[in-house]
Amino acid sequence: MAKQSQKQPPPRFCDYEGSDYRTAFWEGHGRAYEDLSERIALHKLLPPSGGRIIDIGGGFGRTVDLYHGYQEIVLMDYAMSQLLDGRSRLNNDRIIYVAANVYDMPFQPGAFDAAVTVRVLHHLSDVPAALCAIHSILKPGASLVMEYANKRHLKAILRYLVGRQQHSPFDRQPWEFAELNFDFHPAYMAQQLDAAGFRIERQLAVSHFRVGLLKRLVPPRLLATVDGWLQQPLSALKWAPSVFLRARRNAKPAATPANGLFRCPHCGSTSFDRQPQALQCVACGSLWSTAQGIYDFRQPSQR
Repeated sequence: MAKQSQKQPPPRFCDYEGSDYRTAFWEGHGRAYEDLSERIALHKLLPPSGGRIIDIGGGFGRTVDLYHGYQEIVLMDYAMSQLLDGRSRLNNDRIIYVAANVYDMPFQPGAFDAAVTVRVLHHLSDVPAALCAIHSILKPGASLVMEYANKRHLKAILRYLVGRQQHSPFDRQPWEFAELNFDFHPAYMAQQLDAAGFRIERQLAVSHFRVGLLKRLVPPRLLATVDGWLQQPLSALKWAPSVFLRARRNAKPAATPANGLFRCPHCGSTSFDRQPQALQCVACGSLWSTAQGIYDFRQPSQR
């Protein structure tokens, strides 16, 4: 008797549902410098305008204000609580809020002119699968602006050389230093982007001064300004803890032009009937909640 194939478990990812990420991590916790330096990098890399952009893992929408040149903005995260926080604070009728899994996003092929993902990849156990999923929802020639945590940064190299760190920053495999917290070697990330169908156009080294004492002594805006001056000149060394880059989706295979935004995660259909507080897939009948102004594609609603 032939053995039945077992369904593989979905790749792991970090879920911020119910966390106070905005108030416990960003606001009032000495991270103004990181926020400002990352904004400088995004401003340099992001195409200034376009039709539709998606912020993947965008949480409460920390950087949404940088996308003002786009006609439509999709803010996607798995954590409903993060999206609700963003929706309650952001006053922008061009934003569409979507709760979904990055590995199986509910969007039509070629639906987006640009994608952004910052402080997300280090929480994913399967980066190659995530990059392939992002590739599928972008138009040919569209831009992906992304950040990853760099395992080969200067502090890690120095710690390793003096024996204060066991893992090698020169090893190219991702390092999970805590559960669902990964650092990546630049060569590994370049390899995965190429395999997924992206061509790197520009890279920046970001947050060179992520040192507690220095951040306490120097005003964050001044520190971020100097960091901005160094992001391009030091990009080749990649000694900073964060690397930002812009990659271009290849032209082949050409995506079928999207005739809308959503596709059903269960069957792939792009036809929906709008119900009270839900979208119903015409093909398979799955109901996807739209309650509270958020499209929830994580699990179908009860009929």
